Amino acid sequence: MSTLLYQQIARQLADDIRKGFYKPGERVPSVRKLSAQKGVSHATVLQAYATLEDQGLVRARPQSGYYVHQAPALTAPPPVMARVEPPHAVTRSGIISEILRQARRDGTIPLGAAVPSSEFLPLRALHQHMSRVTRFHGQRAFSYTFSPGFEPLRRQVAIRMRDAGALVEPDQVVITSGCVEALQLCLRTLTRPGDLIAIESPVYYGLLQLCELLGLQVIEIPTHPETGLCLDTLARAAQAWPIKTLVVTTRAGNPMGATMSETNQRRLVAMMAQRGIPIIEDDIYGELMFDHGRTRALKAFDCSDTVLYCSSFSKTISPGVRTGWVIAGKYQEQIEKLQTFTTLSASSVSQMAVAAYLENGGYDRHLRHIRQQYRDNLACFQLAVQQHFPEGTRITRPRGGFILWLSLPEQVDTLSLFNLALEQNISIAPGIVFSNSDQFNHCLRLNCGIPWNRDTERAIVTLGLLAKGLLDGSVSMIASQPGARHA
Repeated sequence: MSTLLYQQIARQLADDIRKGFYKPGERVPSVRKLSAQKGVSHATVLQAYATLEDQGLVRARPQSGYYVHQAPALTAPPPVMARVEPPHAVTRSGIISEILRQARRDGTIPLGAAVPSSEFLPLRALHQHMSRVTRFHGQRAFSYTFSPGFEPLRRQVAIRMRDAGALVEPDQVVITSGCVEALQLCLRTLTRPGDLIAIESPVYYGLLQLCELLGLQVIEIPTHPETGLCLDTLARAAQAWPIKTLVVTTRAGNPMGATMSETNQRRLVAMMAQRGIPIIEDDIYGELMFDHGRTRALKAFDCSDTVLYCSSFSKTISPGVRTGWVIAGKYQEQIEKLQTFTTLSASSVSQMAVAAYLENGGYDRHLRHIRQQYRDNLACFQLAVQQHFPEGTRITRPRGGFILWLSLPEQVDTLSLFNLALEQNISIAPGIVFSNSDQFNHCLRLNCGIPWNRDTERAIVTLGLLAKGLLDGSVSMIASQPGARHA
């Protein structure tokens, strides 16, 4: 009970600070006063203030009390939209792979890859269900579960799709080895080498790698950091070019964090259906929307069976279980056939354990908890970036998920920043990996799915100092090659 109390008190104070009730430098209520106000022990209040210290919102002054540390208001503007460029083949896979290899070094603070910290995942519960599955259902758990997958899990996915506004049946769900396999199966079903597809700009780098692997050309459609894909630009592109499919995220996109309005989602589905162009929806962050239940997936507006829906539990339960799914409508038979002759099936143990966890009923409680944690984390990162990064830095304002997109002054090459940061054991995701063009070389993505604490804050301060050094020339530019070292 005390844990819940101190978290509630810390959250209320954090909200008050961000709303400006307490100004930077002002003293917040003393431990004794807050203890009396809330009817809790001094120890509970001290835990709350320790939490706020870890978030960088207050600082203790010896024999004086606690004071607001960071500015409460996010005033940095959001990034601007990209320019339109003609279609081209993807050529970034090599540099993306090398950057990812370098970023996985042991001992780095992982601000690059969008992987949630284990502290935010239900690993204990998952381990318990995994143990029960292997103990009591070992013969089935260690056998193949052929496409379309474990029926109890498909049933649980169909139930969860109701929250996204999509009414589907269990037999319409195909379980995959993560969301990337779902995307790959959809692209292989809808395209052939040399075909042109439309993607967002900037876009998740894994999609660029996948397109290069499949020999696809891409046309990048500018994406607004708050409202998502520019539909007018997409309409003009679809009229001018033979686009085979569109890959899009309409809820908490990666890397911009944009969420498309229901009006625009309806317009998008209708526009593409009219042109006979199917849509592949990547909704991997959909269950991490902060106002959950108030937003719907694109699939909810699909009346003509033209939206192929892809998602996974990688961001909410565990990336290691490799459990995703695709709802492909009229393309399902082709999807199942492709899966059977490639990966054969997703892991049986993982499917059964995830199904047991979902059936147990703790998943929604877990989601409510981590949504609030990610919301708090994003606020801490945003304010810290605003305080420590160069003037002119632009910051997104996601309505879900745990990633931020930053646009720095154009003179700052974030690939050089990437190499400098690695020297300080900090990994970031430079903007070069999120586009097939050079439009975002001054941008970067931050993973906020790690605990906000003193080490994380120090990493942001260090990144800000390095960025300022690149801007004013006090830090030497590093050759724009991944893995280059600072002498």
